[in-house]
Amino acid sequence: MDYDDSKDYLDKQLLSEINIIPLVDVILVLLILFMMTAPLLTPHAIKINLPQASSEINASKPNIITVSINAKGRLFWNEKPIEQSELQQRLIHAVQQLPSSELQLWADKTTPYQQIAEVMSIAHQAGITHLGFITQPD
Repeated sequence: MDYDDSKDYLDKQLLSEINIIPLVDVILVLLILFMMTAPLLTPHAIKINLPQASSEINASKPNIITVSINAKGRLFWNEKPIEQSELQQRLIHAVQQLPSSELQLWADKTTPYQQIAEVMSIAHQAGITHLGFITQPD
């Protein structure tokens, strides 16, 4: 057997073996991709008990005072028109009867902020500590 024959024999032997290095490279890349995408598959992994909220008025509470301001700036106490000078006396009287009274302020979206701020100031001076703005849900 001369040198050329041995070289052919070695080439044939090397070709018959499986090269696993590319296979391992592909498996490692797939493993890395899986490890990166696995957290994205479970977006709610942290369980949180979220509070429920409603924008509906609870009309059964006796200590709710409803004051409305229309687009022209007129004040309404439980849907009955009143003057701004009368508002403070009514609020003081309501706080004296029930100290935990809550004022729910309804205002037209075109009502000037100055009018709303004046009603808030009157409510604060009367002793109202709970004030809610009522909005229209979408």
